[in-house]
Amino acid sequence: MKIGILGGGQLGRMLIQDALNYDDEFYILDPNADCSCANISFFTQGNFNDKQTVIDFGKDKDVVSIEIEHVNVEGLEALEKQGVKVIPTSNIIKIIQQKILQKQFYEEHQIPSPPFQIILSKEEEIIMDFPFVQKLNTGGYDGKGVQIIRDENDFNNLWDEPSVLENLVDIDKELSLIIAKNESGEIKSFPVTEMVADPKLNLLDFNICPAQISKEVQIQIDAIAEKFMNAANSEGLFAIELFLDKDGKVWVNETAPRLHNSGHQSQEGNVNSQFEQFYRVLKNLPLANTESCGFSGMLNLVGEENFSGKVKYEGLTDVLQLSNTYVHLYGKTQTKPGRKMGHINVVANSREDLLEQLISIKSLVKVVAAP
Repeated sequence: MKIGILGGGQLGRMLIQDALNYDDEFYILDPNADCSCANISFFTQGNFNDKQTVIDFGKDKDVVSIEIEHVNVEGLEALEKQGVKVIPTSNIIKIIQQKILQKQFYEEHQIPSPPFQIILSKEEEIIMDFPFVQKLNTGGYDGKGVQIIRDENDFNNLWDEPSVLENLVDIDKELSLIIAKNESGEIKSFPVTEMVADPKLNLLDFNICPAQISKEVQIQIDAIAEKFMNAANSEGLFAIELFLDKDGKVWVNETAPRLHNSGHQSQEGNVNSQFEQFYRVLKNLPLANTESCGFSGMLNLVGEENFSGKVKYEGLTDVLQLSNTYVHLYGKTQTKPGRKMGHINVVANSREDLLEQLISIKSLVKVVAAP
């Protein structure tokens, strides 16, 4: 089977690594000739934001999917009309890649997300009370395109672009649910993970599975997942990012229509990984067992400040001496501050042991540049 993927980053790389257990051909479209997937796929260098490039790439594939949502949807729509299977559908990708459409989608389908205002420019009357969050309509990822407006001083820095303004949630925990649906209509979720963010980079620092949540919170999440999957009406793998507020209410922050950083611990922490699951979605195979294997977590390996150039990993030898610890590098030759270069998964017998190991490993490893 010929499987085409728009985007050649680490998500595509890990998908292909898992899929090597089977017999398929993976084709990658990415503008960067040195991307993570370039040397492990049938690689095409090209712009996945160009309609005709997407059409030309996908027209002879059995199925086309994405590992980044910022792609040309019109090209995907044209492929669907030509009879090419696109997973997830171009319609749900279009909704999710625009924050304004995404928020309206939640409102229309009664999926709880923080109250919001849509603006097209900063000249419009702002009716939100401080503090609030500004999210640019398009192009944001990994914390980019998002800023908190806390007071009048911050207000002067409001971006003059189409945006969603959203009430700032009094967050108790950040959670994530990864859920998959195949063409046959089978749906399976992974256990909810708890995300701990680096406040400086606004990036996921590490995640923990299973999340420490009550039965009442789990019931809310299950209801959100059911509403979302019914409304999306698409096969695919989705990561629903959630806020649990201090009053015990769950809100949807945003959704990714693809593999996600918050599911990396599933590689060793679950019976099957999110990558195995996504492969099965693409092939319309029976969905995999998603149960946890005890407690697991993931630590991002991110480029250190003040280091740019050929990557050098300090401390990996020390990490490799630890038991139940698994290193995953992304094949990126160049590092820069804040760039995701890899991750480390840990499996443990208790939440306390897991956190202790993650914090220890964080102090051991640094991603720097070779002199």
